[in-house]
Amino acid sequence: MNDAYLHIALNHLPIIIPMVGLLVMIGGLITKSDIVKRAAFCLFILGTITAIPANVTGEGAEEIVEKLGISHDIIHEHEEKAETFVLVMYGLGLLSVIGLWANLKQKGFAGIVTLVVTVFSVVTLYFAQQTGNSGGEIRHTEIRKDFKPAKGGDDHHKNEKKGDKD
Repeated sequence: MNDAYLHIALNHLPIIIPMVGLLVMIGGLITKSDIVKRAAFCLFILGTITAIPANVTGEGAEEIVEKLGISHDIIHEHEEKAETFVLVMYGLGLLSVIGLWANLKQKGFAGIVTLVVTVFSVVTLYFAQQTGNSGGEIRHTEIRKDFKPAKGGDDHHKNEKKGDKD
């Protein structure tokens, strides 16, 4: 396994885990369940932890992918967005540790911290989307803004009759 493989295997976790954490937190807020809120804090912390290896393997993945002829500009754009995202994730993780502690110790400010973490998780997911999409553009040219289908790329549909299948 090389860094590109590991990066692809790991990079979805810091995006998906906070999504699940946000849903769990919303459930905890609706049901007013401290246990559910604590689970959400733990998911945000776990998401932050998974951002570390995803970020670390990115540099090695960059070296490998550049050798495949992928534009350095596209890779650099993803790298810049990933650097911002990982810092925001660290913020979410730190706030979640504070929120978990405040909830466990039943501090008076636990509710405020919970709301701050919830809002911050939405902001974090914005940066997650930006990073994930820019990473996808590296290998999935069809999602790039400047995508142009290959000439004749749709020709195989011209000769199909209704109801015929390949």
